[in-house]
Amino acid sequence: MAKSQEDKPADVIRVLGYDLDGNKKAYHALIKVKGISHNFARAILRALGFDENKKLNEFTEEELEKIEDAAKNPSKYGIPSWIMNRRKDYETGKDIHLIGSDIDLTVKNDINRLRKIRAYRGIRHELGLPVRGQRTRTSFRHGKTVGVQRKKK
Repeated sequence: MAKSQEDKPADVIRVLGYDLDGNKKAYHALIKVKGISHNFARAILRALGFDENKKLNEFTEEELEKIEDAAKNPSKYGIPSWIMNRRKDYETGKDIHLIGSDIDLTVKNDINRLRKIRAYRGIRHELGLPVRGQRTRTSFRHGKTVGVQRKKK
């Protein structure tokens, strides 16, 4: 007897706004979400008491909701603050973890804040120059400045 479509486990699971492969282990599938690293994926699954090797399509809807909530509010589940990607947030002062497009938006706002207060890093961002102290004599050359020319005698 053939299985119907309803009995077949889903190949694509929607978690945290991303379409993840349901046939992969939960640990490997969660890594595909922007903002979730190897360590953070393991921390989520261990904090919730789930098996890391269990496939993503084997989780129930309630378990998937718990995973989403743990990824959005990790401190609520006892995940340490050192594993979060935004410690001591500039606006709130709290340790938070950003996921998805929130990361891009926050980085853009941080750079704009640096530009607005005329910080050295903000000015370097404006000029398109290296921000973290790299040399500029040979690197980061654009346009006609590429190449070294000797003085003509």
